This record gives sequence, structure tokens and C-alpha cells, in this order.
Amino acid sequence: VQLQASGGGLVQAGGSLRLSCTASGLTFSTFVMGWFRQAPGKEREFVTSISRTDTTYYVDSVKDRFTISRDNAKNTVYLQMNSLKPDDTAVYYCVADLTGGTRWNSGIKPYYWGQGTQVTVSS
Repeated sequence: VQLQASGGGLVQAGGSLRLSCTASGLTFSTFVMGWFRQAPGKEREFVTSISRTDTTYYVDSVKDRFTISRDNAKNTVYLQMNSLKPDDTAVYYCVADLTGGTRWNSGIKPYYWGQGTQVTVSS
């Protein structure tokens, strides 16, 4: 299984970025997809997930600013990030597992991880 993330970069506070993650080696439509992030000096944290039936979960700090979506025909999951803040600066990791959602926000880690893409938000 490979998860290839892209779309990170440097943006000013208040700006937007869209991350993409293309998966291979798995039956994409059957997997829960999501994103974690890790800021410098901090532990990795759950950001968002989307189920096979498009049920979504978000960590409170990104609700109403981030939107996760998936395109099963393209084996790709997206993360639209708006109103970015300096606190959003982190390496963002695409993740996948057969189960997820609230479990990932409760300490259970996904099985598959991508290589990460850097997002830097300047003030």
C-alpha cells in the first residue's frame, strides 16, 4: 500500500491550501481515509477522517475551516484547508485503515501512513 500526499507549502495566515493523497495497492472505496498532523515538538494528532459512506469527523480545532472529501474513481482523498492559522503549521500525513473515524481521535492509530507533506502558515 502506498499513500502519496501532495499540496503542502507556505501560505500566509488566513490563506488556503488543498492537500491531495492518492492511494495505491488497496481497494480504495473500502477504506476509511484521513489526515493526521505533527507540529514541531508535539505528538501526532488526528485531524479528520472520511468513511466509506462519506461520514466525516474533525478535531475541534479545524471544524468549519477544513473539509475532507474523497473521489473513489481517482483513489484520492482531499483536504481543503481555509482560514489557515500559524497553529496549523505541521507535517500532514495521509492515513488509511478499514476502520477509523472517532477511533482515531481516541488514541487508535491507523494502519497505513503516507510520507507526509509540510504545511507552513506564516503570521
